[in-house]
This record gives sequence, C-alpha cells and structure tokens, in this order.
Amino acid sequence: MKPLTRPARLVPGARVAVVAPSGPVPEERLQPGLDILRGWDLDPFVAPHVLDRHAEFDYLAGTDADRAADFQAAWCDPDVDAVLCARGGYGVQRMIDLLDWDAIRAAGPKVFLGYSDITALHEAFATRVGLVTLHGPMAASADFLKNAKAQEHLRATLFEPETVRTIASSSRRGALVPGRAGGVLLGGCLCLLAAELGTPYARTSARGGLLCLEDVGEETYRLDRYLTQLLRAGWFDGVAGILLGSWADCGPYAEVRALLADRLGGLGVPIVEEFGFGHGAGALTIPFGVEAELDADAGTLTLEEPALA
Repeated sequence: MKPLTRPARLVPGARVAVVAPSGPVPEERLQPGLDILRGWDLDPFVAPHVLDRHAEFDYLAGTDADRAADFQAAWCDPDVDAVLCARGGYGVQRMIDLLDWDAIRAAGPKVFLGYSDITALHEAFATRVGLVTLHGPMAASADFLKNAKAQEHLRATLFEPETVRTIASSSRRGALVPGRAGGVLLGGCLCLLAAELGTPYARTSARGGLLCLEDVGEETYRLDRYLTQLLRAGWFDGVAGILLGSWADCGPYAEVRALLADRLGGLGVPIVEEFGFGHGAGALTIPFGVEAELDADAGTLTLEEPALA
C-alpha cells in the first residue's frame, strides 16, 4: 500500500465548504461550529441543502440528489480549499454513486474531513482519487463544539501539521498486542467498512496498512459480525498493525475488549487500544493515506511526513 497525495494545508482566509452528505444537521449545532471555524480565520460557507430533511426518511439530510449536488459543487468550486462534513449519521452510501469522480479528480486535491458514516467517502477518495483525507471531528458534531482538545488537534492538523506528526494515545491502556509496525493509515467506522465490501469504491483489503477501527451504538454481537465478515472475506490479510478508537455505547468495554482480542489478536500484528479517535470525547484527527509508524507499547503514532503539504 503506497502513500496517497497530500492536499495543501490551510492558511488564514481559506474558503471552506460545509456539506451534509449523510444525516440531518441540527441548526443549533451548525452555527456554533461555523463560529469556531471563523475564529480560526477561515471563511466557511454552508452548502444549500445542509439543513434539509428528507420528506419521507427523516434520517437523511434531504434527497440523495441534493446531497450529492452539494458535495459535487463544493468540491469542484476552484475557490474552495476544503470540504468539511457537518455530521455523519447515515446516507453517504445512497449518494456516492451519483458523484462524478472524474470531475472530482480533475478539480485537484483539497482538504476533506469527516468520520463515522463518512468512512465510505474516505474509501472512495483513496481508491478513486488517491487523496489523503482527514478522519476527524465534524463542524456540527457535539463533541467538537464543547471539547477544546478535539478543536486544537484539528486546528493544528489543518494549519500547522508539522507540529502534530507524533500523535499520542489518549488512554493509558496501551497495547492490546505489543510491538511496532509501519504502514499507510486507513480505516474508519467498522460497520461501514463491512458494509462497503464488494462495492466499486472500497479497497479489496487492508494489506500493508495501519488500520484504524472504531464504532458507536453497536451491540457486541454486531461488532463480532462485522469483524467476522471482514476476516472471512480476507480483508485483514496482510494488515501491518491496528489502532482501536472509541466504542461509545457499544456495551461494557471489558466485553468489547475481549471480543477485539478474540477476533483480532490472532492476526499477529501490533494492536493499540483506546487510541482516542472516533466518537469519543476529545477525538484526535488521523490522516488517512499517510505513511506512519505505530508503537503499540508506547501508544504513539508517528507520521513519516505531515498530514498536509
């Protein structure tokens, strides 16, 4: 697995688009998020359909066509330096086939940020565009609005990426399986990686990569199902190392931990637990597509080069 193309870092005055490719966005959370971005001397604007609600399926932020059109227009606008997702939820998989990936590739590299359901877009940007993307807190996510740690790590990644080349785990638990490993970062939400199997936008495996996994609101047996599906499909074959993030509302952590050890421990690769990315408080920003070294014992991830150029 080779490193991907890094987009340019942001500078004061950069114009950033906020889009909603998945679930509906609470207006009361959107405005404070925009205020934070403005406080960083960014120039954010909201895509036309960000506050829409689908007339029939209230778990979607408007129609598939409108969500795709917002995303396409934002990415292909030459004046836009970054496209930031407002929130996750569910819906990316319904609109991703409506995007013109040739036009997106032709528009050139720019910063893309999101997590959770946005995992499907991270995979698409890797396979269709060959672009580094940021797995990190979104503009209208509740944790981002109230957590200074999450805000500062994202801000540093966007503006001063050389200052966060070493990312330290936010937990004292350390290694589930000890050791060191190097590879290209990839991953995201476990259920989305399983759901993406066999689609035109997903990797065929995590071979040679440092795989980041996290999820939210899934009972232990469902996590077992996703991991077992990926194992049976050979998706974990050749993975170099694994970073485990948050498992918010997934049941008692002791039970989840036992499952992760049972399903992943046999891979014989370094695994660090509770690293601090995903749906948990103070979520770290992880650049997918950048080569890095994982020290599971020390709980550190060292990027070979800054996340953004």
